[in-house]
Formats: sequence, C-alpha cells, structure tokens
Amino acid sequence: MELFRKAKVIRLRSHHDKFLLADDDEESVSQDRNGAVMNARWTVEILEKAYGIRLKSCYGKYLTASNMPFLLGMTGKKVLQSLPRRLDSSVEWEPIREGVQVKLKTRYGQYLRANAGLPPWRNQITHDVPYRSSTQDWILWDIDIVEMRRRDPSPEPPPPHHNPPPIDQNRCIVRYLIPMHLILSLSNDSFMGVPIKNEGRLIHYCVANENGDVDENIELSFTFKGSVVEELKQKLEEETRIDDVLVCSRNPLNGKLYPLRLHLPPNNAEMHVVVLPSSGKAASNIGQLGSPTAE
Repeated sequence: MELFRKAKVIRLRSHHDKFLLADDDEESVSQDRNGAVMNARWTVEILEKAYGIRLKSCYGKYLTASNMPFLLGMTGKKVLQSLPRRLDSSVEWEPIREGVQVKLKTRYGQYLRANAGLPPWRNQITHDVPYRSSTQDWILWDIDIVEMRRRDPSPEPPPPHHNPPPIDQNRCIVRYLIPMHLILSLSNDSFMGVPIKNEGRLIHYCVANENGDVDENIELSFTFKGSVVEELKQKLEEETRIDDVLVCSRNPLNGKLYPLRLHLPPNNAEMHVVVLPSSGKAASNIGQLGSPTAE
C-alpha cells in the first residue's frame, strides 16, 4: 500500500508482459504489449477510510469489477471502465503485496486477472479466483510508477523580518519511471543505513511517428545502466515494442534531430531522446547526419 501512496499515475504489467489498457470504447479493458500509450496510464486514488485504492483511466472512468459473467457457465466476470453516480465497492481494489509484485483484490475476495490462451480469452481481463496452479501467476502484476504524487513541504517558520520565498508548484512534481522492486527495497527496514548503489542514468524518451512528429507531452522514462548507444537502442526497442529504431537527440541550437553515435555522455548524465522507426521517412532523412558538432 505504501507504493501506491507515493504514486499518482501508474502502469500495470501482467504476468504475460502486457499492460492493462483502457480501450477506446471507454467501456472495456484489455492487455497489450504497447505500454507507451496514454491508455496504459491509471491515476491512483487512495481510500482514506478503507484499505484500498481506485484506479481511474485516461477517460476519467474507474476500473470496475462488474457482476456480468465473461462467458456463460464460467466463473470469471467482466472488468470494465465505469463512472457510477455513487462510487461503491465495485471500483475499490485492495493491493496485496506478493514479493515484488501485487495482487488487486475486490471487496468480495476475487482478483484482477490477465487471461491468456485462445480467443475469446486472449488479452481479456476478468476478476476471479484462480483454482488451477497453472493460472496462479495470472493475478500477479508489476507496477511502474509513471508520475510520483506531490508532497507538500512541511511548513517552516519564516526568518525574522523576511518573507518566505514563493514555492514553485511546477517544480514539486517529479516525473520519472521507478520500478516497483526499487521502491519496495527503499521502504524495507532491512535496508536502513545501507548505501544505495548507483542505478545508472535516467533516460526520458518520446516516440515519433514515421514523419518525425513528436508529441512531447507523452514522455516516459526508465533507468539505464549501459554506456553505449547500441545497448540503449536495444533497451528502447524493448520499452516501445518497435523493431529497429533510430535513437536521436535534439540539437539545442536549431531544434533538429540527429542520430546518437557510439558512446553516451559521461557521468551518467540524464538524457532526453527521441525514438524514430528506422523504416520511416524521417529516419531516412536524418540517418546520414552526424552529431551537432559536425554540422
């Protein structure tokens, strides 16, 4: 539960390495390997009077455990997006820690489950109690924090004869991706007083379309431990689920994109990059360009 108190926006990754998505019909939910889309983001609401959370989709609707059977004669029931007039127990989920993963339990003892197999089960989401050992892991979820919850600083008495400086609220919001195992390790009492190893540099990335257009409002991040561009390229291909990408940076002088070469900046400096599909028109236009110093 402590993890969710720190998180404002999260992604949920299933045992099948797919992300929980709010479908475009604004009613159903499913799972897909593309976690870079807005549909994979869920806003966390903490229930102060109960041990639980609500999860709100990008369409402003809540993840809901319905009473409708997914298939007649089967125990699993549909999970939907809904916005009931009165927020009841159907939109409440209790996080239960299972190692570095979590299970999300309804008020009636069932669990959020990512299904696999042949249609109509493939990529569908239900709530159920898994009785077979082969499906026990289907109710386990990895949590990625996309946006941290802002914490208001503790009030301090102003210095004598001076007004306190204004607080820039925009700087109080931290936007980066933190794997769940790191959050849990930092909150574990056994780690108190132990120095934290350098976990690498922070990579922020946007995905451009084939024409090179970038929506910089959709930026995701991850921690990267490598030092060469080829390793970063492989990691970005895993994150974006796009085969054969071109990793680019933006020239600070003219704003144009240029491909990264060989080694990354030293000292694990934080980076902002743009991911281009190599097959696109934009990639072919800039693929022969050098670094900004070569222009």
